[in-house]
Amino acid sequence: MSVHLHWFLPTGGDGRTLVDRHAYTDGGIQRDRITPVSGVRAPDIEYLAQIAKAAEQLGFEAVLTPTGTWCEDAWLTTVALTQVTERLKFLVAFRPGVISPVLAAQMAATYQRISRGRLLLNVVTGGDSTEQKRFGDHLDHDRRYARTDEFLQVVRGVWSGEPFDFRGEHYQVEGGLTALPPDPLPQIFFGGSSAAAGPVAARNVDVYLTWGEPPEQVKEKTDRIRGLAEKEGRTVRFGIRLHTISRDSSKEAWATAGRLLDDLDPQTVAAAQQALGKSESVGQQRMLALHGGSRDRLEISPNLWAGVGLVRGGAGTALVGSHAEVADRIEEYHSLGVEHFVLSGYPHLEEAYWFGEGVRPELAARGLLDAGPPPLAGVPAANGRPASAPGGAPLLIAGGR
Repeated sequence: MSVHLHWFLPTGGDGRTLVDRHAYTDGGIQRDRITPVSGVRAPDIEYLAQIAKAAEQLGFEAVLTPTGTWCEDAWLTTVALTQVTERLKFLVAFRPGVISPVLAAQMAATYQRISRGRLLLNVVTGGDSTEQKRFGDHLDHDRRYARTDEFLQVVRGVWSGEPFDFRGEHYQVEGGLTALPPDPLPQIFFGGSSAAAGPVAARNVDVYLTWGEPPEQVKEKTDRIRGLAEKEGRTVRFGIRLHTISRDSSKEAWATAGRLLDDLDPQTVAAAQQALGKSESVGQQRMLALHGGSRDRLEISPNLWAGVGLVRGGAGTALVGSHAEVADRIEEYHSLGVEHFVLSGYPHLEEAYWFGEGVRPELAARGLLDAGPPPLAGVPAANGRPASAPGGAPLLIAGGR
């Protein structure tokens, strides 16, 4: 079982601090309306293309693209980026409650043909009622998961190549089909920590994603999902969503984490914690419980830092340390059955280089990566890094800085 490495595409904006929708009025899309946060980069297509090309060059398999009213649309953005990349896959997040399952199946099929088979799907049921209502969705938490269950049954049925009928509580489909099913069928990624989410994963998904909790908590969760899948006669693979701060030495990495923390004033943290505390997502509440809103004892497990979650929703932990230490932690999660690592860091362009040039060779040396063309093949090196980044990660600035 090899490790699959993926990166993140910050379609809500990027920067040199722990920026998220809490730091923006509009995600940085309209530059004159950005609240005063230093080092903010708008999600221009040119900047996103830089990240996508870097991820491809560095050997990442795919990039996750988020969904929500605070970021650019994932389908449109990534299909544009397929035209400036060659091998990189796109893990497109979308909300099943705001699109027809038959239309989603058709979109996926078209996407596979345009991209030559580079689509992966990340199904986001949604744990924030306020955000769901912006899309016109008024179902409660558990009913949203019940709808997702039906949605995925319809999508897979429509992909069969034959007219598909379905009658459920949320969807009634007669003769649903796509003109040509996608080839290959996109892998379906899905996350959810609640009791309502587990059976949906067991019945429908290819890869179950968890946020970056300590290994013992991840094992507890994956054991539960694995058991549910076995009862359905299925096998589910596992992935984890984490940030990374990897440097040539542990001291450098923790100094970088400290600088990110120093940028956060108490008022910003308090406001973010109040907003995140209203989430219905069980996974989000588990993230908040890791630090309790406090800056004390943020290293909750060796090299696992919860500082990101003080202000950022969703993935709130980072692997922090030397390249070898970060590789150690990835190897530890891998030993628990985690195959897919969906990673990110601030800023996403520079951190992709730090990880790709530092940690990826460590993992390859341990036999955890499939053999393939080495990243940056043919690029002259300086001190172990490509000429584009002499002495450290490249400092490429987006036009919307």
